[in-house]
Amino acid sequence: MSQQPSAAPAPTPTSAVATVAKRRDWWRDAVIYQVYPRSFADSNGDGMGDLEGVRSRLPYLRDLGVDAVWLSPFYASPQADAGYDVADYRAVDPMFGNLLDADALIRDAREAGLRIIVDLVPNHSSDQHEWFKRALREGPGSSLRDRYHFRPGKGADGELPPNDWESIFGGPAWTRVTEPDGTPGEWYLHLFAPEQPDFNWEHPAVGDEFRSVLRFWLDMGVDGFRIDVAHGLVKAAGLPDLGSHDQLKLLGNDVMPFFDQDGVHEIYRQWRLILDEYSGGRIFVAEAWTPTVERTANYVRPDELHQAFNFQYLATEWDAEQLREVVDRTLEAMRPVGAPATWVLSNHDVTRHATRFANPPGLGTQIRTAGDREVGLRRARAATLLMLALPGSAYVYQGEELGLPDVVDLADEVRQDPAYFRGAGQDGFRDGCRVPIPWTREGSSYGFGDGGSWLPQPAGWGELSVEAQEGVPGSTLELYRSALGIRRARPELGAGDSVEWLKAPAGVLAFRRGEFVCVTNTTAEPVTTPAYGRVLLASGEVDATAAGEAKLPADTTVWFTAV
Repeated sequence: MSQQPSAAPAPTPTSAVATVAKRRDWWRDAVIYQVYPRSFADSNGDGMGDLEGVRSRLPYLRDLGVDAVWLSPFYASPQADAGYDVADYRAVDPMFGNLLDADALIRDAREAGLRIIVDLVPNHSSDQHEWFKRALREGPGSSLRDRYHFRPGKGADGELPPNDWESIFGGPAWTRVTEPDGTPGEWYLHLFAPEQPDFNWEHPAVGDEFRSVLRFWLDMGVDGFRIDVAHGLVKAAGLPDLGSHDQLKLLGNDVMPFFDQDGVHEIYRQWRLILDEYSGGRIFVAEAWTPTVERTANYVRPDELHQAFNFQYLATEWDAEQLREVVDRTLEAMRPVGAPATWVLSNHDVTRHATRFANPPGLGTQIRTAGDREVGLRRARAATLLMLALPGSAYVYQGEELGLPDVVDLADEVRQDPAYFRGAGQDGFRDGCRVPIPWTREGSSYGFGDGGSWLPQPAGWGELSVEAQEGVPGSTLELYRSALGIRRARPELGAGDSVEWLKAPAGVLAFRRGEFVCVTNTTAEPVTTPAYGRVLLASGEVDATAAGEAKLPADTTVWFTAV
């Protein structure tokens, strides 16, 4: 018989979520939804999403079936890098609301059975942070300069940067300041934009400040922190030259003098002591770009952080052999430290996977072409069911449950990614995954708000909206809802640290977890596999015959159960 890509309704969301919320180890198999606040929901019609907008959409997130919400930065900021340049870590930027709005959001989320994780940006501040402004005003010798990396330049007049490090956003990682007397002076380090000076974590005041910041937000009731550039806080002693140019090509392949230094781990051990003072299962999640999953595992040892993003999985092509290899390596690396694996397909820094998978392999995680939309969506749906069947925790980026593609044709004049305006850095096309999401079929911003949107939404965006997909059998939204409901109802899906691989045709992944079996066809052709019981859910139309076989279309995942 023919099986449609939807399934039996999920358990009642409110009661199911509330049950999960009481578990202290909830994070080990949680599904965490990333909200990019400026692009989620706009409550006041200024074209920019805000905390009140997020709060108004909490019922949607509850009913989707996620366990927690991770909020990208909403702190006071000049917005040189979309809030990742923080001027005040204890204040909400007026464009997003105020501290009362944050408090109300945290409280309402708790009532809905959802946890709130906030972004923390400890590698660098804004150049408008009071420390940095004072450091500039006070000039050479200021004690405030010791809290950042100020250095004299090289050359006869100090006209050359102190070393050869390059910014992730392009160009040198150093900017020379003009001293209070008007003369060219020292240089300061910024691994990202010049408006984001790096903290010097060797200075005790920096550690004291961030331990205080942690307590501020924990006391307000947040359930954890996602740590931005968690691998970057400590720099190699003496800030040595790297000795090569085009350094971005080395990222992710080597331990760099400014990334993944062993000293970061002592910082996180101190932070863990603070977190463990608080009840309720609070957690840390590391954004740690490392050369290997084995080095990523160092961040989640029992006395450090709880989770670390699995970027190796995110960057894996739609290929059965490659996917199996990264799954095995991830599970093997996490097992000795007792940490759960994490799985993620999209976020605010990479091209949405519905577009990545629409393009030929080998183009990386920032892609400028739309590719084959139909193929991309088909693969994205299949990849989601594969990800949600793996043991550990999964992350969902806002809008992927709608099957949103990247907006690859934004005009130059509307782009806002700072990397776009600097040469030889990241591609600078992150705006495409940050376009505000559609809630309704019509309206000035498809239900995002009453006053347009800070990045233009493409024509036809409304046909991908929540309104257009809600209650529609086979829609991507209903596929996610069904998958998340089944995952919560079947504890073997997120639990554990291993899978039992089953024999499968070339290009097909099949594994068992208790009474549950997941089969994924990554090829462009239909395949026939055993029917491992009743079909629970499928990303495409699956033909399960009476002869005990199942025919899977191209780029399709199916979930079976023996009971």
